[in-house]
Amino acid sequence: MYASNRQYADQYRRMAVATSVAEADPHRLIALLLAGACERIRLAEACLQNGDQARKGKAIGEACAIVGHLNGSLDHEAGGEIAANLSSLYDYVMRRLTEANLNNDSSALQECLSLLLEIETAWNAIQPGDAPGTGTASATA
Repeated sequence: MYASNRQYADQYRRMAVATSVAEADPHRLIALLLAGACERIRLAEACLQNGDQARKGKAIGEACAIVGHLNGSLDHEAGGEIAANLSSLYDYVMRRLTEANLNNDSSALQECLSLLLEIETAWNAIQPGDAPGTGTASATA
């Protein structure tokens, strides 16, 4: 009985995420990606503490994929120096996540989480349409 309830909860969670993504504007999509990366890093930290190497590795891999997507979606033409700085920061975060995975380094995970939370906080403070010269805030995400 427990397994089926858990299965239903997982299906509900996946459906809620899919619905959020389908209905989100570009600004909200970036917010969801940032939150997802932070969630994966927190999961990796918990798995590291519990000795679950496989789940830790999977969570870090997912966080890297999300950060890579954020990096790839930057609009360097519209975002200029901000986009270039974010790209460098995303590259750094992916390197540190890889190091954290290889070395079971909790401090590297915490550093990455702190950096992404800072970006997330700043991003969430922007109202859609606030990015200069773009008409949308997602141009420099």
